[in-house]
Amino acid sequence: EVRLVESGGRLVQVGGSLRLSCAASGFTFGDYTIGWFRQAPGKEREGVSCISSADGSTYYSDSVKGRFTISSDNAKNTVWLQMNSLKPEDTAVYYCEAAGRDYHGLAHNNYDYWGQGTQVTVSS
Repeated sequence: EVRLVESGGRLVQVGGSLRLSCAASGFTFGDYTIGWFRQAPGKEREGVSCISSADGSTYYSDSVKGRFTISSDNAKNTVWLQMNSLKPEDTAVYYCEAAGRDYHGLAHNNYDYWGQGTQVTVSS
C-alpha cells in the first residue's frame, strides 16, 4: 500500500521558519518524483516544489523560490520542505505527492498519490 505521511505543520509568525516532512512507504522511492503542493481555503491546489528521486534535481514555483528548499533522503524514503521567511499567503494545507519519475513539474493531475496533508498557518 502506497502511503505518504506529512508532518511538521503548525502556527508560526510572519518571517518564521518551518520544516515539513514527508515519509513515504509502499513504493520504490527512487522511481518517483516527489512534490509539495498546498491548498488554501477556497483556492485550487498549487504546486510549490518537486524533487526527482532519481537525480535530485529540484523545481520551485515563483511564489516560493528563494524562500523554500526541498530535499530528500532516498535511504530514509523521506522528503523535506524547509520554509523560511514565511508570509501570511503561505497559509494552507500542505500535501506531499508522488508522480512517475519521468515527470518533473507541478501539475497536480500528473501526480498519482498524495497524503492527508499538514496545516501551516502563518500569523501576522
